[in-house]
Amino acid sequence: MASGGAALAEPSWLAARRERAAVLKGELPLPTWKGELGWEFSPLGEFDIEAFEVGAPADLPPAAAPLLVAPSTSVPDGALVLPLAEAAVSHAEIVERWLGSVAPGDDAFVVRNDATWADGRLVYVPRGTRLAEPIVISAVVDGATALHWRTLVVLEEDAEAEVWEQHLSSDEESAGLLNTVVELVVGQGSTLRYVSGQDVNERTWVFGSQRAEVAREGSLDWAALGFGGRGGKVRMETKLAGEGSHAKVTGAYAGLHRQHLDFDTTQEHAAPNTTSDLAFRGVLQNRATAVWRGMIKVDPGAQQTDAFQESRNLLLSKRSHADAIPGLEIEANDVRCTHAAAVAQIDKEQLYYLMAHGLPREQAKRLVIEGFLSELVERFHEGPLRDQVGGALERRLAELLGDD
Repeated sequence: MASGGAALAEPSWLAARRERAAVLKGELPLPTWKGELGWEFSPLGEFDIEAFEVGAPADLPPAAAPLLVAPSTSVPDGALVLPLAEAAVSHAEIVERWLGSVAPGDDAFVVRNDATWADGRLVYVPRGTRLAEPIVISAVVDGATALHWRTLVVLEEDAEAEVWEQHLSSDEESAGLLNTVVELVVGQGSTLRYVSGQDVNERTWVFGSQRAEVAREGSLDWAALGFGGRGGKVRMETKLAGEGSHAKVTGAYAGLHRQHLDFDTTQEHAAPNTTSDLAFRGVLQNRATAVWRGMIKVDPGAQQTDAFQESRNLLLSKRSHADAIPGLEIEANDVRCTHAAAVAQIDKEQLYYLMAHGLPREQAKRLVIEGFLSELVERFHEGPLRDQVGGALERRLAELLGDD
């Protein structure tokens, strides 16, 4: 929903941040071609960020269907769910302390977001507070404008929350731009369940810089859904900064036509006795392409690390293409780190088996794909989050198969 927060007079510390970022914009050029390090598989030849006028978030049209829907939410005393521009004034002590504390300050897309974000959301959960219901955040790109959106989620010690964020478009035809920065701060002994769902239209560029930092004995359950977009890249970085911290990261993407879906994930183990478990799965139709690049990074001294990552892709067309690139960077000697990656078409033997038992070919094909995706859904505990993710994947699969 569009916010009036941008009309508020900004505090001096925030104005100074914007000025610094504006200077850095000139020193940190954006990637412009596929050959640049980290962008080798990301087609950017037609992308021009200067062609987009910076806009504010729009309202979702009444006839449009959101990706994620939750019951009305009540926020307990002490917790905050506010437009970020408003919070920067009314709760400056929180926003000034945490804004920019997790996101990298030397990243070209983050700097541009820092200089020009129109609005965003603050979710703040104080020590010992538990939110009983999920918080839903919606950011809607307004037509052909650029939306620089900022999300800051802070859980203090022994807190618990569930946050669902969705990025959408105001219409199906406008060629817009979404540049989002997400910072997740999980305090000592806290538990955060966070969903980032992206379903903008197929003409909109999508760039995301999303980073989480998890303190001692903290737990993060992070899910990403990537359905919309023309091209771009979403970077998801998890830093296990405290001993005994844990992260589970689950990603699902589904593309059709000529979409390009691009995810770059990092699991950084910066403390001993930490665990991470990452699983991404993609389904591609027509001429859609996808890239997943994953890195498990184990810092010196992060002994007893247990990390796993996998990426599996199912191609529904001979013209679709996926690249899965796992990586390890290990600087400790007492660790267990494993990875797996696969790209394949639908198993003909599975199809034959189902058809031999009387199922029509299209129904058998759908069952194989549903089975492929259901393993992701089962990573979530039973409840509203699992139902929402499962429902979103089911609707997206209907779109892919309807375009067969």
